[in-house]
Amino acid sequence: MASSHVDMSTPANTADRRLELLRSAPLDSWIALSEDETTIVASGSTYEEVVRNSEKVGVSDPLLIKTPKAWHYIAV
Repeated sequence: MASSHVDMSTPANTADRRLELLRSAPLDSWIALSEDETTIVASGSTYEEVVRNSEKVGVSDPLLIKTPKAWHYIAV
């Protein structure tokens, strides 16, 4: 019988989790991800605002991303 355990540390699962996280982010804004890229720790309309807010919650080295105005699907 095959095991149903899923190893969440595999690169594919990490990429899936990161994609879900990005899809949940506010559109057309700046977001700050935690150092391990598993949590949105701050969001806002400007880069400076997000840096300030991430430092307020104790994240000094976040990954900063500008989200698009809309997500577009690409078929490959």
